[in-house]
Amino acid sequence: MGNTIAPARMTPKNSRRLILTEADLYIDNVRIVDVLTGEIRPGGVAVHEGRIIGFEPRNAKERFDGKGRFLLPGLIDSHVHIESSMLAPIGFAALVLPMGTTTVIADPHEIANVGGEKAVLGLLEAVRNLPLSVKLMVPSCVPALPFEETGSSLDAEAVERLLANSDIFGLGELMNVSGLLAGDPEVLRKVEAARRLGKPVDGHAPLLTGPDLETYAAHGIMTDHECSTTDELKERIRLGMYVSIREGSLARNLSALVKDLTPAMTRRCTFCTDDRHAADTLERGHIASLLRQAVERGLDPIDAVRMATLNTAECYGLHDRGAIAPGRRADLVLVDDLSGFEPAAVWTEGQLIARNRKMVATLPEPTVRNFMGNTVRIAPPNDHSFDLKAPSGKARMIGLLPHSLITTNKTVCVNTDADGCVNLADNPGLIKLAVVERHHATGHVGVTLLDPAYGLRNGAVATSVSHDSHNIVVAGDSEADMRLAVETVDRLHGGIVMVSRGEVLDSLPLPVAGLMSDRMPEEAADGIRRLTALAYEHFGITKDNDAFMTLSFLALPVIPHLKLTSLGLFDVDAFKFIDSDI
Repeated sequence: MGNTIAPARMTPKNSRRLILTEADLYIDNVRIVDVLTGEIRPGGVAVHEGRIIGFEPRNAKERFDGKGRFLLPGLIDSHVHIESSMLAPIGFAALVLPMGTTTVIADPHEIANVGGEKAVLGLLEAVRNLPLSVKLMVPSCVPALPFEETGSSLDAEAVERLLANSDIFGLGELMNVSGLLAGDPEVLRKVEAARRLGKPVDGHAPLLTGPDLETYAAHGIMTDHECSTTDELKERIRLGMYVSIREGSLARNLSALVKDLTPAMTRRCTFCTDDRHAADTLERGHIASLLRQAVERGLDPIDAVRMATLNTAECYGLHDRGAIAPGRRADLVLVDDLSGFEPAAVWTEGQLIARNRKMVATLPEPTVRNFMGNTVRIAPPNDHSFDLKAPSGKARMIGLLPHSLITTNKTVCVNTDADGCVNLADNPGLIKLAVVERHHATGHVGVTLLDPAYGLRNGAVATSVSHDSHNIVVAGDSEADMRLAVETVDRLHGGIVMVSRGEVLDSLPLPVAGLMSDRMPEEAADGIRRLTALAYEHFGITKDNDAFMTLSFLALPVIPHLKLTSLGLFDVDAFKFIDSDI
């Protein structure tokens, strides 16, 4: 099994003797990045039973020569959906630990939308014995909005039951902003349950401002990862909130937000990846990559490190980590410098986990295997499943913005047949978007037009990953190819499928809840890379947006302005369904 990973504690009766005389590990010859004082000082760190016990040399069972490198506290991702990596928890741990991430605040609302309470408890079991510390939130909005067609739901009673579990860390991102502001009893009951238990509540409030934002914060919502401008960031900090600066596969806010940060403002900011798939993480890195980008854009290195460690720990009340100090967990990262932040060694609770971006500790055997299989159940599509009526000759279209979850409402002139239907063969250059209900085989299919800026041609792309309902979303310039792509996703029990002119060119099975691969990071990432290359080279999808994340978020009706669900086109601002025909 390699290194044994087990929680460690010092007992009161012997802690003084141990602190004075011995250690399990002494990491010598390092430059300690002290996020408490803002100093960088030479020295070493003594570790016993998984905790830091001091800085002076000890009689240690093991010594590690840091060779003058910089020693940081273990990095913390303040908001992540493990499922969005398309990896099962053990694969995700193997992915991010060698990159220096030792703790994640994880919201499992993706898998909860498929499997409800059972799925949350299954994921909790799957992360229990990992060397990666996973602080699992209970999703607050399953479904994201009451009308969404999901595989399951979490009502207030279920949320209260999960929050009472001591292993559940807090309440996940509160996306139902309108419900909270309107005083919806179910929403309020969930928030009050978390506050009563003293557990943190995460936020999700894109473009919310003024008195509405004040009301939102007054209910104890303590974070937001949906800021895209400095004004939004400042307003939230003024209200006592923390801002989690996001750099995901699609939504990338770091560049816009760090350039105007003052030292005082940095103390209320953290870093998160939110939704980043495995191939993207392997290519760009994890939280360490955000440090690198932030410093490149002028942020002081110690401020950047503090945002990825101490700030997050303080925000979530994790007083046992986030800094290199006696009594805290020996979650440590050794990096070559404070510009590239390339990890040379990673420890969790004093155990060497990784060296030079490679795992050296053997991960425990998974406790849960494919606990959510065979979750795709669709009514078979037919020749009319993707019909779109626009008898007026004008139709609405979902507009795209580069590297943004926010969409726009566009209008386009279309050619129609005698029945007023828009056929792609009669409209070269147009792209149809459809969302197919996949949990209960209702046969519901929402259809609209998608901005040609997406770039797709020569076929169709379908995926069972579509936030947060995780119905099947498909885009294409051929109705027949769209149908084949959906049928193939069904046959695979979930995944990503690419079809061109009646042929399945490639696919990535995602058999765990239709969201996650059962493969380890490199193998799963190879599949994503293969599909991504095909998306750009054969299908012409533009690189302004991630080919698959873009599709996934087009079905999320809590982010402005226009989104598509299995029930139809939804105007987020007006909070109502609207016709594609104008």
